[in-house]
Amino acid sequence: MKNIAVISWDPLAGRFYGKQVKDLFGDQVSVQVYSVRDGSVNQLPRRRYDLYMTSTDAFESGNDLRQYLPLDAEITEIELTFLWDVVRRLQKLPAGSRVLFVNLSDKMSREAVSRLNQLGVNQLQFDLYHPGCPEPDMALYDYVITPSEQRYVPEGAKEIIDIGQRVCTSATMTEAALKLGLEDLLETPRFHHYQEIVATNTYSFDRLFNRSRRLESQFDILMDILDEGLVGVNEKGEVFACNKKLEQITQVSNSLALHRRASDVYPFIPFKQCLKSKEAIPAKVVRAGGTNLTVTVAPVLRGGVCLGAFATVQRFSDAEQRQNELRSQLSPKGYRAKYTFENVIGDSPAIRRTIEILKKMAATSLPVLLIGETGTGKELFAHAVHNASPRAQGPFVAINCAAMPENLLESELFGYEDGAFTGARRGGKPGLFEFAHQGTLFLDEVEGMSPALQCKLLRVLQEHEIMPVGGNRIIRVDVRIVAATNEDLEQRVEEGSFRRDLYYRLNTLPALIPPLRQREGDLLLLIEHFRKKSGVEFTLSPELKQMLLAHQWRGNIRELRNVVEYFSYTGSQVITPEDLPPTFHYLPAGSTNGRLSPKVSVSAAVPASSPEPVSPPPQLSEEQWMVLQLIHQAARQGRPAGRDSLLTAARQMNRPLSQQQVRRLMSELAQLGYLRIERGRGGSHLTEQGLQLLSAHVADDQL
Repeated sequence: MKNIAVISWDPLAGRFYGKQVKDLFGDQVSVQVYSVRDGSVNQLPRRRYDLYMTSTDAFESGNDLRQYLPLDAEITEIELTFLWDVVRRLQKLPAGSRVLFVNLSDKMSREAVSRLNQLGVNQLQFDLYHPGCPEPDMALYDYVITPSEQRYVPEGAKEIIDIGQRVCTSATMTEAALKLGLEDLLETPRFHHYQEIVATNTYSFDRLFNRSRRLESQFDILMDILDEGLVGVNEKGEVFACNKKLEQITQVSNSLALHRRASDVYPFIPFKQCLKSKEAIPAKVVRAGGTNLTVTVAPVLRGGVCLGAFATVQRFSDAEQRQNELRSQLSPKGYRAKYTFENVIGDSPAIRRTIEILKKMAATSLPVLLIGETGTGKELFAHAVHNASPRAQGPFVAINCAAMPENLLESELFGYEDGAFTGARRGGKPGLFEFAHQGTLFLDEVEGMSPALQCKLLRVLQEHEIMPVGGNRIIRVDVRIVAATNEDLEQRVEEGSFRRDLYYRLNTLPALIPPLRQREGDLLLLIEHFRKKSGVEFTLSPELKQMLLAHQWRGNIRELRNVVEYFSYTGSQVITPEDLPPTFHYLPAGSTNGRLSPKVSVSAAVPASSPEPVSPPPQLSEEQWMVLQLIHQAARQGRPAGRDSLLTAARQMNRPLSQQQVRRLMSELAQLGYLRIERGRGGSHLTEQGLQLLSAHVADDQL
């Protein structure tokens, strides 16, 4: 048994073609149908089919088709026609009748009507309609003809004639049989009957006719959709084709230009030079009608003979605008910011202050560095900054720098040229910097960049220029950078894993996103927000509410959302501590922030107001005791306790320390559970355990 894959644009049409093939070939074939429109073509298995049959409307070009098939795949193009019964029925309609032909697309409508004309249905006045066209005045039409696409027929039709799906030509079926090695089927009664009922001619004529018809249809469509002026001349320099865009640019009516010498109508286009030299004339700027135009001319050659030439014309000022418009078409791929500051849930002083600061930062074009723990919503704030900026109408492109290998990240950011590396897409690919032109590029986990990429990013920030991988051309870009990190970049700079100059470039406008434990009052608001999104009604027991309010939320909002979603699946109307997820481990807000505390099961969780007994004081170094005392004294005096203040205080005590020593001492104390290190102006604080340790070590008057 032979295996056949039928590939079409519309799934309904594909199933119809597949049934035709199965009915004609019988048990000798197995047929599977795939469609571009419903995405099932992406599920084509890796195993090779004996034959791939594709409809003419499925793909724009052969290259689009080839990406789904093996390199040596056997392919037959599905050419379509009508049954003779349909042709005879339409030939009986009154001559001069005005008909609206309805099909899935403009291309399919053109092909179908062209085929009917060639088969002798040429007494009717056809107008074309497909989804997306302006609604027609149905009172103008005597009939609506459609190949089983009545779902798209506009309301108000006087009479609808359903001519059924177009059928595969006998030439298509013959070619399929030959390629499958099933020549014997050609002599069966089924094949003879099929050849009699379908309106098709000889095999060679059908192929030539279909090719000519498709090219003519494609040329008409191309002329209409081009965003550049296009004009074609024959070997005598006479205009035989020009599109509407050219008419708009030159203000010369196409009806006046056709069949006249181009030198008389468009004297600024060097057609005569091109026809004489038989060589293309590259883009050049000319002046016409007080406007600068870019003109390119190319000859049409066959066997060394010049049959004519084509020229493209565009306004010089349109070049960059068109490039930006093309980039904006990437928005369906997600290159648009989805959130604003209105999407931020919370009313705590900490979050309101953060929003106030970021709104001011958004008004500039300077880089913004978002600093915050994992799960605090840094990407949401990046979206909001973009939407509050003057670049809000531009693209918003996001990428996680730590999620890709260095070589892949480089090609994603800067793009690559054709043949830059093995597996590179033919023709190259633009990078995210180009896609983000006149918009914002969000670099999440920017600390994950390699030193080499950090150097390239620094150059972009300084020069606003990029060079694609494997390229030798400079591309200017206008991109605003918003970066995010959940690590201490200053420490990474000291360690040598992050460039100091890049750090100060990104740190132009730093903003600290507060963790959930510092957003007093926001927790219950967020729980209610996530509950409404889940669509489930439940309440929290007082005991659980107190436990959640006292929890440290190391995963911040991401952790909270997961917990609330878990609540929605418990089926309980009142959620109690017993309904907490099995992976939830109660960690009071006063616990350490520098390391994971021993996990406590829910059933054994103790309230935050009942601290566990303090272990006997360990043997700490004099420097560690000094750091604990200085941080405690700063807290009592209402001052922040950062590294700089500790360095100053140590020098005043004649115990000078280096930046590296202070960082190491604080890290060690945090790992022991005595210190909670906070980013930002709040400084670091002693934990409950650290306070108890210090109380046991020094006298009360020293405290």
